[in-house]
Amino acid sequence: MRFYDKTLTVGPDDLDELNHVNNIRYIDWVQQISKEHWETVTTPEIRSELIWVVRKHEVNYFKSAVLEDVLTIHTYISQNKGPISTRIVEIWNNKTNDLLVKASTDWCLLDASTFRPRRVPEQIATLFE
Repeated sequence: MRFYDKTLTVGPDDLDELNHVNNIRYIDWVQQISKEHWETVTTPEIRSELIWVVRKHEVNYFKSAVLEDVLTIHTYISQNKGPISTRIVEIWNNKTNDLLVKASTDWCLLDASTFRPRRVPEQIATLFE
């Protein structure tokens, strides 16, 4: 399984009125790291032929992050079935080693020209194994 990690520091724009990271920001980070992982592993040619859309997010929030917390965002593909790829994203607090958020997102692969679902090709699946 090919993992992808990213580290970031919580800034003022990430916070809600309770001075915790806003739930929408976590979803934004889930989508950002998913895109970064895809772009890191694939070629421009592949990306011009195939696109991903979210089918479903399932997000579990365990603990809050606050200003200046340093976080690691960790992602990987847990399975592919037909056109659906399930991606796991975990967000960890680097100082405490606490798991803050765990998201499971079903992404649907589409043909970039027709916008019709396409089975995840073996050549794509193996890039993430």
